[in-house]
Formats: sequence, C-alpha cells, structure tokens
Amino acid sequence: MVTALWIILSYVFFIASFLLGVVLIAHILLQKRPPSGTISWLLIILFLPYLGVPLYLIFGGRKMQRHINRKGRIDLVSDQQIPGDEAAVIDRFLRTYNIPGAESGHRGRLCRTGDEIFESMKDVLKSARQSIYLSTFIYQSDAVGQAILEILVEKAKAGVDVRLLMDGVGSLHTRSRFFKPLTEAGGKIVFFLPVLHRPFRGRTNLRNHRKITIVDNRRVMAGGANIGIESMSLPQQPAQWKDLAFVMEGPAVRHWLSVFATDWEFAAKETLSKEQLKIPDDPGFIKQDDIGLTKAGIVQVVPSGPDVDGDMLHDSLLTMIYSAQKRFWTVTPYFVPDDALCQALTLAARRGVDVRVVMPLRSNHIPPDIVRGIPLRQIQAAGGKIMFYMPKMLHAKVVLVDDEVAVVGSANMDIRSLLLNYETAMFVYSANAISEVEAYIEDLMSHTRCGIAEASLLRTLSENIVRLISPLL
Repeated sequence: MVTALWIILSYVFFIASFLLGVVLIAHILLQKRPPSGTISWLLIILFLPYLGVPLYLIFGGRKMQRHINRKGRIDLVSDQQIPGDEAAVIDRFLRTYNIPGAESGHRGRLCRTGDEIFESMKDVLKSARQSIYLSTFIYQSDAVGQAILEILVEKAKAGVDVRLLMDGVGSLHTRSRFFKPLTEAGGKIVFFLPVLHRPFRGRTNLRNHRKITIVDNRRVMAGGANIGIESMSLPQQPAQWKDLAFVMEGPAVRHWLSVFATDWEFAAKETLSKEQLKIPDDPGFIKQDDIGLTKAGIVQVVPSGPDVDGDMLHDSLLTMIYSAQKRFWTVTPYFVPDDALCQALTLAARRGVDVRVVMPLRSNHIPPDIVRGIPLRQIQAAGGKIMFYMPKMLHAKVVLVDDEVAVVGSANMDIRSLLLNYETAMFVYSANAISEVEAYIEDLMSHTRCGIAEASLLRTLSENIVRLISPLL
C-alpha cells in the first residue's frame, strides 16, 4: 500500500514538474531578454531544475506588458521641447520612444563631493514650504540618515507634505521603527516591492534604483547618491564612497515629479491629487534659500525600467557609442555590459574614438569585479583606456559623448541597471554643463591607475564562470 502510494505521488510529482517546466520555458521565451540570458535560464532549468525553477520564480522577472499595465506606464508630456531641427542626434532618437524632447530654461549644479551632496540635500529639504517627495534605493539608519530624518520630521510637523519612498531590498536593513518619528509627525513612508512575492511575477528582480528628491514641485535633487554615510559626509566623518548628484530647477522638474508619482502610486496604492502634482504658475526659479545654482540650460529627463516601453537607456548608450566622433567616456561603479554594448565600445575604439572606462579599483560587490575583466580586456586590446580609481569606492554614474551630451543619473553600466531596474537619467546638452561634467571626470582620472593586466588561467576560469551566471540576473 505504502509502495503504491509512493509510486502514485512520484508520478504526480513528475507530471507536475514537467508541466511547470513547460510553463516556465514558455514564460522565458516570451520575455524580452538578450539571447545569452534566455539560453542561460533555459539551460539551468533543463539541467538543474531543482535549483533553476525556484531561482527563476524569485529572480526571473523581466519587462512584460502586464507588469507595465499593473504599475502604470510613465507618461511624460511636454509642450516646451526645442524644435527637432535644433535638437541633438540623441535627443531626436529618444523622441522616437515617446520621451519629450530636450527643454531649455534650467539652472543647476553638480554635487561632486560627500560634503557637497550632504549640504545640498539639507539645503534643498530645508527650503521646502509645501511638499517633499523623496525616493531612494538605500536609506541607511546611520548618522547621515538620522540628520536627514530630523529635517523631514521638522518639515512634517510644520505641515509640509512629506513622502518617503524606499526600495524594499536596498533599504531592507533599515527598520520601519527608525522612521516612527516621521510617521508620528504626519509624514508617509512606503517600501517599493516586497522581497517575497507570488510566483511568475519576478518582482524580486525588479528594483527601484531611482534617487529623486523633489521640493515644492520646483526643485529636484537626483543622481547616484543614496541616503547614508557611504555617499554623504558629516563634518568629522567623510563619505566612504566617491559619488555624484545634482540639483536642478526648471521646466523638466515636472518630469521627475511624474516619475515619482507613478512609483508612489504603485508602491503605496495611493494616487497623488491634482493639487499635489500642480506645478507652480510662476515659471521663475526659487528665490529664497538659493543654493548657488547656475545656468544648466538644455536638459532631457529619461526614465528606464519595467514601466516604460523599450530599454531606452541601453539603446541610447548604443546609439551614442556608434555616433561618437571624438570620445566616449563613462564612469561607473560596476561594468557588466551585454555583448552589444561591449562590441560597440570595441568598434568605437578601433575607429579612433577616445574610449575611456573609469571605475573603482575594487567595488563593494565581488561578482561584478570578477566578470568585468573579460569586456575590459577586449576594449583595451582595441585601443580603449581602462582607468581604475584608487582612493576609495567610486559610485558615480556618468557618460560624456564628444562635446554634445553628458548623462548623469542612477544607472550603472551593467545589465541590471540597463535592462531590469527602474532608473532615471538626465541628458544635458548645454556647453557649460558639459564642461562641468568633463572637469569632474578629468579630476577622477587624475587619481586613477591605467590599464588592466592579463589574466592568469585561474582568473580567466573564474571570470568565465561568473560571466555564465551574470545574464541570469
């Protein structure tokens, strides 16, 4: 009797496993992935099903229409974009993705050090009179996080509409009770996407990596810096990382507001009212509590992730690499490009473009430090320059193409940022702002070690093993 029951259960388990495998394979084939990622998932499910199936159910999510429909598509609208015949090549390209064209009439500045980032964040928050909408990947409960929280609490007590959105994985180690003073003062906090979820949604793999702070719907601070001592400096405690952020005012602030609003609605199940989303009638800049902003000119806001059609940041990078005539410089903490980006950079270097990749000598994650060796050596062999920042962990994300465009935002030059995460970047087309970005990168380069050494047999083996796994995530 026991033997018969065991045979029946084994048969049922076999049939169920087979059907689940068929469903998962169909799900993989329907998703928009690079071929290497699709093949990797198929192989691990076919040959290691007991490992591959649960991994895919947790981490296998990619951009699908029903996810876009469930979250809500970001819809940026503008009637102030510059004429198409005056727009840069990449600007015109992005418009084909229904992204509003670049707009003029902005001012802003880069925050290039931990001191500047922390002081600018405090000044921006203290200038709030009506609202503070803050989105971050990581909010650390350290001295920096405490200092920022105190300002948020003070503003909430004063009647300012304070809303704090954090990623569920990035801020996983920050307990909700840390934010109790803010909720007691009337502020609202929400974590974006839970770690655990129902099968087939793949939400654990889709993280909100955006860093956006909007004050009074008129001033935005964004870039790559999280809230914490890693990116921001205290008077007696320097930032652990070298990071970059920016503060900006002007017409494009409403696009950052639209991005935050759709993220908040999805995470909090609460729609911001028309009054909360209203842009001040006065088109001028904030007069009080000025923080030294200068003319930034022409900018374009570009979101990317599961809530937009296509992979705009990835495709725009490809376009910029192939269209570059003089230089393509990129600063990134993690360099894990897909085959298309790696080939584009290699070909650009071969045709004489000044290709430079600036990254930390060692990042805070071991796997990307291992897998980056293969593409870096390919680019170096083609004539590109590989530059390792020496003083500390480099967390800035910057791209500079010729003298035409600079990109500053939250996305790394890796598969996760460009094909999975929710990200946002600012494309800058004004000469003075591009020069400021150029000066920032040149300062980084003055503290780098050039060149990547040939790999040993053991290193080559480890790089190729990790490279096989990287497309899975």
